[in-house]
Amino acid sequence: MSGRGQFRLLRILILLLVLLAVSANNLLTWLRTTDWDRPLVVAIYPINGDGSAVSENYIAQLGVETFADIEKFFEQEAEYYRLSLNKPFEIVLGPVLAEKPPQPPAERSVLGNVTWSLKIRYWAWRVAREYGPPADIQMFVLYHDPAAHPRLGHSLGLQKGLLGMVNAFASRRAAGGNSLVITHELLHTVGASDKYDPITDLPLFPQGYAEPERQPLLPQELAEIMAGRIPIAPGKAVQARSLAQALIGRQTAREIYWVE
Repeated sequence: MSGRGQFRLLRILILLLVLLAVSANNLLTWLRTTDWDRPLVVAIYPINGDGSAVSENYIAQLGVETFADIEKFFEQEAEYYRLSLNKPFEIVLGPVLAEKPPQPPAERSVLGNVTWSLKIRYWAWRVAREYGPPADIQMFVLYHDPAAHPRLGHSLGLQKGLLGMVNAFASRRAAGGNSLVITHELLHTVGASDKYDPITDLPLFPQGYAEPERQPLLPQELAEIMAGRIPIAPGKAVQARSLAQALIGRQTAREIYWVE
């Protein structure tokens, strides 16, 4: 093997060792989430997703108070489920990042997904090491000018890696909706599953209904957070606009170990 080949092999080996260490640390953190004996610290990193002046100006006025509704939502839901911990998540604001996270492959494949998962987990580890702040979960929020981007790409949350990548609108009017999406993806990182039909986007019954025992069943008044939409008639649902219109259903609570 040439010297160049040996060097490349060494780089790959070092990367694999780093990823193994990161995965082990993430596993230990995830195991702690099943205990809920202390708040999980969530670092939100703002990113100018479209490079626009609108996004830049919006990000400049962000503060940790922008995301206070997320903490409040979890506190209210924890009280409902009688969780011994009254504050499950603590939000901290990380620095604005100039670098964007690795994007998922355009064409999905097992190998492509695995490769991308390793890349973004390594990237997130490097961000935490270089910029901080110390956190259990990282949420990377990419802001876009709503006038130029009326529709955004899919957001995601990874349980393996304890990180999320959220596409959001750079608008105060959209702040409630942004928090709803961040919360949805945050719950993915601690084990919650989607509760809507991926083809129709309609909430699944009963797990995707906020009040599946409601009589009459429709219209519902709230959205189950992992469904995101409020069923109002057969085959029809509307998007929740903020966390004030959402709750954590029993199956989601079970998946994140809030109830047995």
